[in-house]
Amino acid sequence: MNISRRSLVSASAALVPAASLVPGPTGSLAAAPTAPHRTKLGVSTYSYWHFSKEKYPIEKVIDNAARIGFDGVEILHRQMADETPAYCNKLKRQAFALGLDLYMLSIHQNFVSPDPAVRKQNIDHTIGCIQLAARLGIPCIRLNSGRWGTVKSFDDLMKVKGNEPPLPGYTNDNAFQWCIDSIGECLPAAEKEGVVMALENHWGLTTQPEGVLRIHKAVHSPWLGINMDTGNYPGDPYPEIEKLAPTPPSCRQKPTTAAASGTPSISTTPASPGSCASITSTAGYRSRWKARARPTRPSPRASVSCKRPSTGSPARKP
Repeated sequence: MNISRRSLVSASAALVPAASLVPGPTGSLAAAPTAPHRTKLGVSTYSYWHFSKEKYPIEKVIDNAARIGFDGVEILHRQMADETPAYCNKLKRQAFALGLDLYMLSIHQNFVSPDPAVRKQNIDHTIGCIQLAARLGIPCIRLNSGRWGTVKSFDDLMKVKGNEPPLPGYTNDNAFQWCIDSIGECLPAAEKEGVVMALENHWGLTTQPEGVLRIHKAVHSPWLGINMDTGNYPGDPYPEIEKLAPTPPSCRQKPTTAAASGTPSISTTPASPGSCASITSTAGYRSRWKARARPTRPSPRASVSCKRPSTGSPARKP
């Protein structure tokens, strides 16, 4: 699969909104007039880790990102070799030398458990990742809500579009409250370290945008934002993107669905970069776009290229 810089910078014209997300009087993200800006594009290290169980070195992703022309790199926590100061400082220095930002640490945790001890373990993991992001100079971490785990197979989870039944004796309302309370426990660390948590529409409670917004509204903190993944919507993605477009500090563009590349997927309809750019620009979005590609051949060097989205791209179908 190819994402060319010519296909995800013609669309950068679309991403020159009249308002930017800036701290308001209470520290929340508020709209303020701003001059036109250049849209920044990043790539996820996960885009290079598809064809082997061995971790694809993050150092190679950073080198490729600079060669291709990306502005930054999103690091998948599970892809890191370790968390030692020497390794973290090596990644920071390499990115700085190449003029790249390390802008997001993508983590995995699960707050959906009736067991307080399990939730505490995931809270501690999240706080540890916030501190790790701060050491890496990363201003944001990707957060999941978690899920029940009642659908054991990932393939089967994709077949039911990410929705699974609660554990016997519990409801989704229980799960939402666990998630809201758990994120609340992480807020002091996020504020102390200056790292924003960005909740992603990523299976489980956040499969639908209503679930993402329910948690975001309940937590009600400037240290919780939304990471909108345009490839994680079942069915027509555009109405769902419009619901989250006014709030996210970060967007992830999957130029093709996983199904198109032969892997299980919740989504069957790829969202075009131009249409996504048009929607988010209208909503006043000013942060960065990230390419999380799903390559169709085992050639990391050829699988990802960089392109800024434009409203000049074909519009979505009505």
